[in-house]
Amino acid sequence: MIVKDARGNELLEVIDVPEDQAEDLYNPVNHCLAVVKVGNEYLMGWNHWRKNWEIFGGCKEAGENMRQCIIRECSEELGIENGKFIYIGLMHDKMAPGYFNPEWHHEYGGLYGITLPQGALADIEKNRTDKEEVEKLAFYSEIKGKEPIAAIDEKLLEYWKG
Repeated sequence: MIVKDARGNELLEVIDVPEDQAEDLYNPVNHCLAVVKVGNEYLMGWNHWRKNWEIFGGCKEAGENMRQCIIRECSEELGIENGKFIYIGLMHDKMAPGYFNPEWHHEYGGLYGITLPQGALADIEKNRTDKEEVEKLAFYSEIKGKEPIAAIDEKLLEYWKG
Protein backbone atom coordinates (compact mmCIF):
# COMPACT_ATOMS: atom_id res chain seq x y z
CA MET A 1 0.00 0.00 0.00
CA ILE A 2 1.26 3.46 -0.92
CA VAL A 3 -1.22 5.68 0.94
CA LYS A 4 -4.57 5.47 2.73
CA ASP A 5 -7.09 8.31 2.99
CA ALA A 6 -9.44 9.27 5.82
CA ARG A 7 -12.32 7.17 4.38
CA GLY A 8 -10.14 4.06 4.20
CA ASN A 9 -9.54 4.13 0.44
CA GLU A 10 -6.08 2.81 -0.40
CA LEU A 11 -3.79 3.47 -3.33
CA LEU A 12 -2.16 0.06 -3.52
CA GLU A 13 0.18 0.54 -6.47
CA VAL A 14 0.79 2.34 -9.73
CA ILE A 15 1.33 -0.39 -12.28
CA ASP A 16 3.79 0.05 -15.14
CA VAL A 17 1.69 -1.42 -17.94
CA PRO A 18 1.45 -0.07 -21.50
CA GLU A 19 -1.56 2.19 -22.01
CA ASP A 20 -2.85 0.11 -24.93
CA GLN A 21 -2.81 -3.08 -22.82
CA ALA A 22 -4.09 -1.80 -19.47
CA GLU A 23 -7.81 -2.24 -20.11
CA ASP A 24 -7.30 -5.75 -21.50
CA LEU A 25 -5.19 -6.90 -18.55
CA TYR A 26 -6.96 -5.23 -15.60
CA ASN A 27 -10.62 -4.92 -14.70
CA PRO A 28 -12.47 -2.76 -14.03
CA VAL A 29 -10.65 0.29 -15.39
CA ASN A 30 -13.40 2.74 -14.54
CA HIS A 31 -11.77 6.15 -14.12
CA CYS A 32 -8.84 8.34 -15.09
CA LEU A 33 -7.00 11.11 -13.27
CA ALA A 34 -4.55 13.77 -14.40
CA VAL A 35 -1.80 15.51 -12.48
CA VAL A 36 -1.69 19.00 -13.97
CA LYS A 37 1.23 21.38 -13.74
CA VAL A 38 1.09 25.00 -14.83
CA GLY A 39 4.71 25.98 -15.24
CA ASN A 40 6.37 24.49 -12.15
CA GLU A 41 3.23 24.51 -9.96
CA TYR A 42 0.77 21.67 -9.41
CA LEU A 43 -2.85 22.70 -9.98
CA MET A 44 -5.65 21.40 -7.74
CA GLY A 45 -9.43 21.70 -7.87
CA TRP A 46 -11.87 22.08 -4.97
CA ASN A 47 -14.47 19.29 -5.19
CA HIS A 48 -17.91 20.64 -4.27
CA TRP A 49 -19.28 17.31 -3.02
CA ARG A 50 -16.23 15.80 -1.30
CA LYS A 51 -15.16 19.14 0.21
CA ASN A 52 -11.45 18.78 -0.43
CA TRP A 53 -8.78 19.63 -2.99
CA GLU A 54 -8.16 17.01 -5.66
CA ILE A 55 -6.47 16.42 -8.97
CA PHE A 56 -8.62 16.25 -12.09
CA GLY A 57 -10.54 13.48 -13.82
CA GLY A 58 -13.43 11.16 -13.30
CA CYS A 59 -15.33 8.07 -14.39
CA LYS A 60 -15.22 6.60 -17.85
CA GLU A 61 -18.41 6.83 -19.87
CA ALA A 62 -19.80 3.96 -21.96
CA GLY A 63 -17.57 3.20 -24.93
CA GLU A 64 -14.67 5.40 -23.79
CA ASN A 65 -11.12 4.21 -23.47
CA MET A 66 -8.81 5.73 -20.86
CA ARG A 67 -7.35 8.42 -23.12
CA GLN A 68 -10.80 9.51 -24.32
CA CYS A 69 -11.92 9.72 -20.68
CA ILE A 70 -9.07 11.93 -19.51
CA ILE A 71 -9.39 14.21 -22.54
CA ARG A 72 -13.13 14.67 -21.91
CA GLU A 73 -12.76 15.15 -18.17
CA CYS A 74 -9.98 17.73 -18.53
CA SER A 75 -11.93 19.52 -21.23
CA GLU A 76 -14.90 19.84 -18.86
CA GLU A 77 -13.00 20.59 -15.65
CA LEU A 78 -10.14 22.67 -17.11
CA GLY A 79 -11.14 23.72 -20.60
CA ILE A 80 -8.07 21.97 -21.99
CA GLU A 81 -8.46 21.18 -25.67
CA ASN A 82 -5.82 19.20 -27.57
CA GLY A 83 -3.56 18.88 -24.53
CA LYS A 84 -0.54 16.59 -24.58
CA PHE A 85 -1.48 14.06 -21.89
CA ILE A 86 1.33 11.69 -20.97
CA TYR A 87 0.29 8.28 -19.67
CA ILE A 88 2.03 7.50 -16.37
CA GLY A 89 0.56 4.15 -15.38
CA LEU A 90 -2.43 2.31 -14.01
CA MET A 91 -3.56 3.03 -10.45
CA HIS A 92 -4.77 0.05 -8.41
CA ASP A 93 -7.08 1.13 -5.59
CA LYS A 94 -8.94 -0.59 -2.78
CA MET A 95 -12.07 1.50 -2.36
CA ALA A 96 -14.40 1.87 0.61
CA PRO A 97 -18.16 1.55 0.11
CA GLY A 98 -19.53 4.74 -1.39
CA TYR A 99 -21.83 6.40 -3.86
CA PHE A 100 -20.88 4.26 -6.88
CA ASN A 101 -20.43 0.90 -5.09
CA PRO A 102 -21.91 -0.13 -1.71
CA GLU A 103 -19.17 -2.76 -1.08
CA TRP A 104 -15.42 -2.69 -0.49
CA HIS A 105 -13.89 -3.28 -3.92
CA HIS A 106 -10.79 -3.02 -6.08
CA GLU A 107 -10.67 -0.81 -9.13
CA TYR A 108 -8.18 0.52 -11.62
CA GLY A 109 -7.72 3.93 -13.18
CA GLY A 110 -5.46 5.48 -15.75
CA LEU A 111 -3.03 8.10 -14.44
CA TYR A 112 -1.87 10.89 -16.74
CA GLY A 113 0.23 14.00 -16.47
CA ILE A 114 0.22 17.25 -18.39
CA THR A 115 2.30 20.40 -18.11
CA LEU A 116 0.84 23.66 -19.38
CA PRO A 117 2.63 26.96 -19.97
CA GLN A 118 3.00 29.43 -17.10
CA GLY A 119 0.16 31.72 -18.25
CA ALA A 120 -2.40 28.95 -18.85
CA LEU A 121 -4.44 29.58 -15.69
CA ALA A 122 -6.28 32.55 -17.20
CA ASP A 123 -7.39 30.44 -20.17
CA ILE A 124 -8.38 27.58 -17.88
CA GLU A 125 -10.61 29.84 -15.79
CA LYS A 126 -12.22 31.21 -18.95
CA ASN A 127 -12.72 27.90 -20.81
CA ARG A 128 -13.68 25.31 -18.21
CA THR A 129 -17.34 24.31 -18.16
CA ASP A 130 -17.69 22.11 -15.05
CA LYS A 131 -17.71 24.71 -12.30
CA GLU A 132 -20.34 22.87 -10.28
CA GLU A 133 -18.16 19.90 -9.31
CA VAL A 134 -14.82 21.74 -9.43
CA GLU A 135 -15.76 25.00 -7.72
CA LYS A 136 -12.38 26.67 -7.70
CA LEU A 137 -8.73 26.17 -8.57
CA ALA A 138 -5.53 26.76 -6.63
CA PHE A 139 -1.88 25.90 -6.80
CA TYR A 140 -0.77 23.17 -4.43
CA SER A 141 1.89 25.41 -2.89
CA GLU A 142 -0.84 27.87 -1.83
CA ILE A 143 -3.04 25.31 -0.03
CA LYS A 144 -0.58 22.71 1.29
CA GLY A 145 -0.88 22.50 5.07
CA LYS A 146 -3.71 25.05 5.13
CA GLU A 147 -6.70 23.33 3.52
CA PRO A 148 -7.98 19.74 3.18
CA ILE A 149 -6.33 17.87 0.31
CA ALA A 150 -7.33 14.36 -0.75
CA ALA A 151 -4.48 12.18 0.56
CA ILE A 152 -4.33 9.85 -2.44
CA ASP A 153 -4.44 12.75 -4.90
CA GLU A 154 -1.69 14.55 -3.00
CA LYS A 155 0.49 11.43 -3.22
CA LEU A 156 -0.21 11.13 -6.97
CA LEU A 157 1.44 14.52 -7.52
CA GLU A 158 4.77 12.78 -7.01
CA TYR A 159 4.26 10.68 -10.12
CA TRP A 160 4.37 13.63 -12.54
CA LYS A 161 7.56 15.62 -12.77
CA GLY A 162 6.55 17.06 -16.17
